[in-house]
Amino acid sequence: MQTVISAVLYLAANAVGLLIAKLVIPGFQIDLWSFTLVVVVFSAILAVLSPLISSFSQKNAKPLMGGIALVSIAVCLFLTNLIMSGMDMGGVTNWIAASVLVWLGSVIATAALPPITKQAKKYYDQNYKTSK
Repeated sequence: MQTVISAVLYLAANAVGLLIAKLVIPGFQIDLWSFTLVVVVFSAILAVLSPLISSFSQKNAKPLMGGIALVSIAVCLFLTNLIMSGMDMGGVTNWIAASVLVWLGSVIATAALPPITKQAKKYYDQNYKTSK
């Protein structure tokens, strides 16, 4: 169950980051109907590539280690943009800005969502869980 909750929080954090980029950056577009799929594809690519980029950086480019999350998000946004027809970053400047905003949104959501989830679970347990 904890794995499912972690996966949902991971998707939600990435959704928040992508939504912030969509709302703030002119020209950064994600089709409303494609948004969920873009979040899933972006999250999957990020989950697979982040450890690889981190490992590569650790061995070959140590100065990148401090910004590895930003580098990973930038690479994954680029790849998601290539794969998904419902997403258009609108150029290099938007790509860079979106990388920072998606990272920032994900950081904020990652910090904010677990306490909210914990409170929701507590509420559910108190009000809906049947005793054995």
